[in-house]
Amino acid sequence: MTHDFDELFDRRGTYSSKWDRMETFCGVSPDDGLPMWVADTDFRPPKVVRDRLEEMAREGQFGYSCIDDDYKAAICWWMEHRHGWTVDPEWIFTTTGIVNAVGLCMDAFTKPGDGIVTFNPVYHAFAKVIGNAKRRVVECPLVNDNGRYTMDFDAYDAILDGSETMLILCSPHNPGGRVWTREELESVVAFAKKHDLLIVSDEIHHDLVFPGQKHVPMALIEEAQDRLVMLSAPSKTFNLAGLHTGNTIIPDPALRERFAERMGAIYIAGNSAGQMAAMTAYSPEGAAWVDAQMAYLDTNRKIFDAGVNAIPGVASMALEGTYLAWVDFTGTGMTQEEVLARVQEDAKIAVNQGPAFGLGGEKFLRFNLGTQKARVEEAVTRLQRAFADLQ
Repeated sequence: MTHDFDELFDRRGTYSSKWDRMETFCGVSPDDGLPMWVADTDFRPPKVVRDRLEEMAREGQFGYSCIDDDYKAAICWWMEHRHGWTVDPEWIFTTTGIVNAVGLCMDAFTKPGDGIVTFNPVYHAFAKVIGNAKRRVVECPLVNDNGRYTMDFDAYDAILDGSETMLILCSPHNPGGRVWTREELESVVAFAKKHDLLIVSDEIHHDLVFPGQKHVPMALIEEAQDRLVMLSAPSKTFNLAGLHTGNTIIPDPALRERFAERMGAIYIAGNSAGQMAAMTAYSPEGAAWVDAQMAYLDTNRKIFDAGVNAIPGVASMALEGTYLAWVDFTGTGMTQEEVLARVQEDAKIAVNQGPAFGLGGEKFLRFNLGTQKARVEEAVTRLQRAFADLQ
């Protein structure tokens, strides 16, 4: 089966945050702007998923459902066949997406005032949820080693003061695009053990890995088992974010019991459309679609990196995973405001601003490459024109 990722379909006026709110948040009109901010793609989900949801709508079955068993079985199949991880269905909880799961973890396993460790720059929603929960963000800055993020645990030891109870890892990393190695994950676990931290591993981008890279689920690190909560979802992989369906997977029985108590107290349950979409996507047909998507995104990242890196003083981090390019404008000598004006006002490209991702993001912008190749090529042309005086 062929997959048409080049299809330019109009998402304006469809209640798409990425398109219909770009002017409100970025000052870029959807009439002639390019939305490269919100982390969803401009690709239609796999046809097998759309067909199943259309069938569900025709059947008119929107009452209470009993889909859990088949839904969990599909998750187990996916983790085994795509990631080499054997999951027991009893380990799986369904949440309203990953950010909801992060909040539930803080609610179940920490208390107000606790320090929550993050490796920054990192996905901006973490800090928002931590702050809203009256916990403290403890930023451990990643090391920018010639355009590739690494970790410095000796430096992190000096940052922690003993009040920290949880560590949130983004794996693969958003926004830096790193796919952490097994050795790096083992170091994270050793650090967590040393400081008695629960590990919440957000692996929502685990399927979006480029050739030459291998995602290792944190659950495959044996030493992590007694302090680990795994988070995944079909949302980034298959462009299903609006269905708000996430998987919280907890191998340890004691942690699982504590999480189950909190889930039961506020009675969170999955929605049938989201579970149906996930169950259908986690299939051989869905796997073939993901492989085709990654080949397409690989072309996009090469086009983008070649064009952006040709601008003097601008450097795009080499993506190992995700479809989110992290671009360093430090070498231009411009302020963040000057760079943003050229990108959003002159080039008319809506982007995410680096400072929102915490320490280390000050001179960066994040660009979403999950769109049609023609739009990536147009974005490169616009950026080169906006910074033409540097050529």
